[in-house]
Amino acid sequence: MPRGRLRPVDLAREHGLSTQAVRNYEDAGILPAAARTEHGYRTYTGRHAQALRAFLALVPGHGHATATSIMRAANEGATEEALRLIDESHAQLLDDRGTLQAVEQALRTLVPLRSPEPGGTFIGPLARKLGIRPATLRKWEQAGLVEPRRDPATGYRVYSAADVRDAQLAHQLRRGGYLLEQIAPLIRQVRTAGGLAPLESALRDWQARLSARGRAMLRGAAALDAYLDWTD
Repeated sequence: MPRGRLRPVDLAREHGLSTQAVRNYEDAGILPAAARTEHGYRTYTGRHAQALRAFLALVPGHGHATATSIMRAANEGATEEALRLIDESHAQLLDDRGTLQAVEQALRTLVPLRSPEPGGTFIGPLARKLGIRPATLRKWEQAGLVEPRRDPATGYRVYSAADVRDAQLAHQLRRGGYLLEQIAPLIRQVRTAGGLAPLESALRDWQARLSARGRAMLRGAAALDAYLDWTD
């Protein structure tokens, strides 16, 4: 790797970036501060080139914001903080894998409900059970994810067993990164079919995205390790 002076365009060209993007990355702390010529031009080194490679490798697995925080920590010599941020991302990935597994298990045990069961639950208890706000359930109702009936005496929403199932499924799919407009047709299919088949394609896509994220984290870790070796 070259240790001489590099221009912003030299770093930009390798990745198809603009020179302004390289300067922005430096200003954001993603790259170490550049030296300046007597005329005020920025000059970079092989260390900057490796920092840029590390950042761009980290983004697909960790996201732009976390990758930025990781590189800032690395550039400030706070290696333990950088590693902690990476650990947090891996923990989130593991949690997302658990969520996917829970969704699959929940769908495998679903049975069609031919008619609403007597009684039901109100919006407050259901929201607390799911760990969300009542306003979220109302938003899901507007999007067609849940269809609670109204108590004729009080006008309060009453969620049947089927509504609770749909709310739980919506909550799990939201954690998996799906948008409300993507979830609504899946919920409708589950109501009709009462099984896993309608969601098999979505679950395969979810699994593929988690696997791609895991592989991206590996590539990002290798690039960051190379950068840390360079700084050492």
